[in-house]
Amino acid sequence: MSGGTDAGLGEGGAPARAPKGAILAAFAAIYLIWGSTYLGIRVGVETIPPFLMAASRFAIAGVVLFTVLRLRGAPWPTLLQWRDQAVVGVFLLLGGNSVVTWCELRVPSGITSLVLGAGPIIVLALNWIRPGGSRPTAKLAVGVLIGVAGLVILLGPGSIPAGYRPPLSRIFILLASSLCWWTGSFYSKHRAVRTPLIMASAMQMICGSLCIFLAAQFLDRESGFSLSHVSGRSWIAFAYLTTVGSAVVFPIYVWLLGHTTPAKASTFAYVNPVIAIILGWAILREPLNFRIALATAIIIGAVVLINLTRAKPRDA
Repeated sequence: MSGGTDAGLGEGGAPARAPKGAILAAFAAIYLIWGSTYLGIRVGVETIPPFLMAASRFAIAGVVLFTVLRLRGAPWPTLLQWRDQAVVGVFLLLGGNSVVTWCELRVPSGITSLVLGAGPIIVLALNWIRPGGSRPTAKLAVGVLIGVAGLVILLGPGSIPAGYRPPLSRIFILLASSLCWWTGSFYSKHRAVRTPLIMASAMQMICGSLCIFLAAQFLDRESGFSLSHVSGRSWIAFAYLTTVGSAVVFPIYVWLLGHTTPAKASTFAYVNPVIAIILGWAILREPLNFRIALATAIIIGAVVLINLTRAKPRDA
């Protein structure tokens, strides 16, 4: 199959050129806005079941965006396009976002963002094993070890106050969720049938939300959910996640994947944890002590080192 999406690729599958200002604005959006969505998710799941909330926000955003595109003359996607964007939507939104939403029932928003900040390590690992990928260098190995050390400092005994320490099982689930997210990102970039970028994001949200709704039938069954039980601040969080987090920033991320590499797009992991930790501490009184701040600096430093490291071309 041809790689990526047609509106974002130049000859040979290379990232298409776009105005520098547009790319910088896209990076700023995913850096700043996605950093705040961890807080929104944490507030939303206080009174809304996690999978139902994730499915609803992406269904609304996806259907609205798809409808607008069709009204503006966009052609109906082919079956192959639906198939591949469904695969991407399942990895990004079911395996990625909705699982993160569920984890935030027990994991503080700042800690969640920091654990997911190890994502670029997974990005480069996938880039190594894919056909035509790159072999990691010694500097990359050092970056990985530094990142692991940061996670040990973050999750070691005494670092997170009682009542805020997440179950270790959810930490591993968050790491698995990060793997799903980056797998979907690589599939979108390198394997999916070419699809106009904004249409691709709408299709991913529609298909992903359908799968999340199915998951909600089993995983949210014991919640005893009722609309009358949803708090005002959960409604505000849901509205913010649906409009800004999904309808606006998710298409921007898909567009950015078409105009840069997944490794560069993943640099939002530098900024998102800082914003999420500060917002969680300021608004929800989540813990922020010396060890958490130190772990944050170490993990982000490791991610920066990894992304600045040039990988050697792998031998044929």
